[in-house]
Amino acid sequence: MQTDFRGLVVWLTGLSGAGKTSIAIRVHDDLTWRGFPSALLDGDDLRKTLSADLGFSEADRRENVKRISQLAIHRATSGAIVLVSAISPFSDQRSSIRLNTPRYIEVFVDSPLNVCEARDPKGLYRLARLGLLSNFTGIDSPYDVPVFHEVHCKTDKESLMESANKVLLATLAAYTA
Repeated sequence: MQTDFRGLVVWLTGLSGAGKTSIAIRVHDDLTWRGFPSALLDGDDLRKTLSADLGFSEADRRENVKRISQLAIHRATSGAIVLVSAISPFSDQRSSIRLNTPRYIEVFVDSPLNVCEARDPKGLYRLARLGLLSNFTGIDSPYDVPVFHEVHCKTDKESLMESANKVLLATLAAYTA
């Protein structure tokens, strides 16, 4: 581990449509307004650039998360609070990121599958249910529910503001400790 690690990685994990990106954007905006150095790494956006060469097999998903984690750690080394919004379905991989990141918070953005499907703006769940999209997390690809996490956002029961405030408070406490 790096002893000069000054930043923080805040890793938001959950199913597609759970609200990870919405929460991360809200927290990022608040941190920016407060003058904290921060960065937002969104899994969907990085799939179009950094990981454009990858598919959705288990090996490709693992490589995608590995790339995102390395980028997050690199950014956090400079002192930034890095908010990562990525499904990151495998618990062993999230545990590895935790072990290799000196300052890390995991946020479980939790919403039942049926709620995520109802929120689905891109229609991906519908395509997966019709068999037109394979390896979709939560349908025909597994998601390991986090056992250990610092923040648990139940986005089917709390507002975006409530979830974002929980993440913001944990982030500020960890970053200023």
